[in-house]
Amino acid sequence: MDIDRRGVLAGAAAMASSTLTNPGGASMPAQGATMLDEPDYGDVTLLDGRARQQADQTLDAVINMSDDALLRPFRAAVGLPTPGPALGGWYDPDPSFNPPGNLTGYIPGHSFGQYLSALARGHAVTGDQRARQKVERLVAAYAPTISPKFYANYPIPAYTYDKLMIGLIDAFRFTGNRQALQLIDPTTQAVLPYLPGKALDRAETQVNARPNVAFGWDETYTLAENLYLAAKAGAGDRFRTMAPAYLLRESYLDPLAAGRNVLAGRHAYSHVNALASAMRGYLHEHDPALLAAARNGMAFVIAQSFATGGWGPDESFIEAGSGGLGASLSSTHRTFEAPCGTYGHFKVARALMRVTQDSRYGDGMEKLFYNAALGLLPLRSDGIGQYYADYNDIGAKSYYESSCPCCAGSIGQLTADYGISAYLRDDKGLFVNLYTPSRAVWRRHGEPLLTLTQQGNYPLEPSMALHIEAPRPVAMALRLRIPAWAGPGTQVAVNGRDVTEATAGRFLTITRTWQSGDKVDLRFDLPLRLEAVDAHHADRVALVQGPLALFATGDRFALHHQRDLLQLRQAAPGATEWLLNDATGKAVFKPYFALGGEPSRLYQRSILDAA
Repeated sequence: MDIDRRGVLAGAAAMASSTLTNPGGASMPAQGATMLDEPDYGDVTLLDGRARQQADQTLDAVINMSDDALLRPFRAAVGLPTPGPALGGWYDPDPSFNPPGNLTGYIPGHSFGQYLSALARGHAVTGDQRARQKVERLVAAYAPTISPKFYANYPIPAYTYDKLMIGLIDAFRFTGNRQALQLIDPTTQAVLPYLPGKALDRAETQVNARPNVAFGWDETYTLAENLYLAAKAGAGDRFRTMAPAYLLRESYLDPLAAGRNVLAGRHAYSHVNALASAMRGYLHEHDPALLAAARNGMAFVIAQSFATGGWGPDESFIEAGSGGLGASLSSTHRTFEAPCGTYGHFKVARALMRVTQDSRYGDGMEKLFYNAALGLLPLRSDGIGQYYADYNDIGAKSYYESSCPCCAGSIGQLTADYGISAYLRDDKGLFVNLYTPSRAVWRRHGEPLLTLTQQGNYPLEPSMALHIEAPRPVAMALRLRIPAWAGPGTQVAVNGRDVTEATAGRFLTITRTWQSGDKVDLRFDLPLRLEAVDAHHADRVALVQGPLALFATGDRFALHHQRDLLQLRQAAPGATEWLLNDATGKAVFKPYFALGGEPSRLYQRSILDAA
């Protein structure tokens, strides 16, 4: 019986193998290779489906958050009036703050910048004027609160400054707000006395903790990404100078570039964000070691991922080969920081795919799209949201107990980015990365030449239909990601004629002169397979069909023979239930986005079958 421990783990190893000790080697972009572009936010429209519904709901929730509540911590710090409600939770100062047991009031105002970013990106995607107007109000009201006083005795100043930066940058980039651009410099000036001037490893800051802070650590090593973006946006030369200093090279990026896995014990999400800084640094500095660090780092992350694509139980990376993933199934309900973890993973994977054109980064994005992002509980306008995905032996989907926990605004950034995650482009054509109902415009030198529309109920059904509209016939290369898990029965047809050589784990390129009315049909072979959580727990297996990890539901979870688990079948085409009947009785399985708050189990306890 073929039991795949990771599904695409072999592909992840292949992505890294030639860079592990040779940053300038064959897995780097070929000389003269085209750098792919993300589409403009407004060039992709989500159509009716789960992604569109979630993106609309999330944007509405952020729009409906109280302006006064969002501004309250900043106003309070400088002695301005604080009318209106408080969000509470982690967002507002609170005298009961007593870490680690009580995190109420932990990092006041920390997610303000993320909410601002989500509004700006949401406006760019939808044209929603409510979002643009809220950006204008928030930027104008934030301006008089900028002061070093905000950071006095603040636990993790770099953490919140980082988010303020992306909020202001995006407000300028996506709504044209010039005031936001002008506020980047004073926002930086206010925090400079509380920054170390370079990236510090967490271990280093724990030893040399500043006085009057909660934990003595800060995420300085994520700052480079947004400092580079500030420089690119025109905020000033100082940011181009600051950015390289905040790349955590000596203890993290340089060892990764050399092929050393130094993830173990590190905070998971923020060190994936450090890989995003490495990629942003590569795009600015063209240093192949930064690319190698991001490639190898992502391969190491994928190698210790769950069947959902999630990673970092209890917010930490495990020791490679230790069996820590399997052990976490009974030790924690805080398995994966699902909103922010998916957002960070998407950023790194998109950047790597732009540089390498390796479709397998899209396979990991697809797993997280269907098994994490689309299943998140709806964000509420009072700041309540889901923080963790729970893969415990008896898990359940639930809201976090406090409002505005860590990176609470990342869900708005994530859903606004669905369009730019679904497609990439260059002057030769369009790349389709995620299969979801949507419409994308392909441009060459800014001129719109072709519109592609995706329709279908994938992956609940195995097919997607792609329709072409073009004002006149146009020669273009259409590249379709064929997932590494795709079975041999996967078929692609253009106007009813089969296309050969749809190789799993690569982009299929169809180059032709396209015209309105052309149609591409994809039919995926969706194999059902078992994926063991790790090599130390071969009896703990997830059932995976195509990209979907399936969760057992109900009030009891039986012990199954592995051969019986492979009898699982979808209840009907398009259904969100899979049924299993064996000697233990009837079991119902669902994808993550179909779960409510019922008990669930991702990894089934099983009896290994004799060879």
